[in-house]
Amino acid sequence: NIFTIEKKKTELYQELGLQARDLRFQHVMSIATRNNRIIMRMEFLKAVITPEFLLILDYRNLSLEHWLLNELASQLAGEGQLVTYSLPFEFRAIEAILQYWISKLQGRLNTLQPQILETLEALVDPKLLSVDRSKLHILLQNGKSLSELETDVKVFKETILEILDEEEVIEELCLSKWTDPQVFEESTSGIDHAEEMELLLENYYRQAEDLLNEARELRVLIDDSESIIFINLDSHRNVMMRLNLQLTMGTFSVSLFGLIGVAFGMNLESSLEEDPRIFWLVTGIMFLGSGLIWRRLLSFLGRHLDPPLPPQVSAVLKKSQPAAGGVEIKTSLKGETFGLSRSTLTNQ
Repeated sequence: NIFTIEKKKTELYQELGLQARDLRFQHVMSIATRNNRIIMRMEFLKAVITPEFLLILDYRNLSLEHWLLNELASQLAGEGQLVTYSLPFEFRAIEAILQYWISKLQGRLNTLQPQILETLEALVDPKLLSVDRSKLHILLQNGKSLSELETDVKVFKETILEILDEEEVIEELCLSKWTDPQVFEESTSGIDHAEEMELLLENYYRQAEDLLNEARELRVLIDDSESIIFINLDSHRNVMMRLNLQLTMGTFSVSLFGLIGVAFGMNLESSLEEDPRIFWLVTGIMFLGSGLIWRRLLSFLGRHLDPPLPPQVSAVLKKSQPAAGGVEIKTSLKGETFGLSRSTLTNQ
């Protein structure tokens, strides 16, 4: 049965036997027990669990209506896919809230992952000479959202881990064991509710761990993609710098042999201007000389920019296996400082 009530906070905590601080809204995550009541704070979701009912506080404007009306009722009635349908009511209530929260975290990751992958695929293209700033802005926003998601998952994990480390707290979460004698007798006859509660919390701890691992893998992918983007940009920048240097050397070569044309254009009288073939001869010398100097400069540039080949490591020690089964190792050492010319080591 699902129904809504409106009460003053003072009347509510007096009716539940709680303190005012227990119903205070805090944007934190915690699971605690007070006076045979379980108080669960999942940031904006605040719930009080008793052996008979589940009380969701101030659920309006929190997008909880769909979950409350369509999913929660079947989960509490044992009609859903949760594994606590045969256990007391507080088990089903705790698992329903944990399942809702882990599903919400998983939904956030499922929304971020395709957006991040699509943005990275557009940015890592090696054919791009520049980076789209709009894509970088989208990637920055998604990275912030991913960091917030990682923080929320870590807090969720730490909250469950604190309970798993305290055996007394796990016992206190089993409310029906202390209020219903029949449940206590069933527990002593073979059903240990404390172990069931521990397994329940461990299940969602593992789910949170898997979710955090997926978020970390996505974070590593973003970092690796950023490195690839920087490498591509550096490569294109180096190509442009090298092209600029080649054009500069070509301009220098043409200008150097252009001095010949300047010399002939000074209107000085000589016998060369009377020969009709001298124009083509001087022009050919200018172009040929400019080309040779340019090629020489390019060769010099290539020797200094291309990575050197790895040196060939010659075998210093040579092993030979004689017929007698001995091992002979010969080494040639240049020890001019110590006055040594050659050393032979023989091991029989």
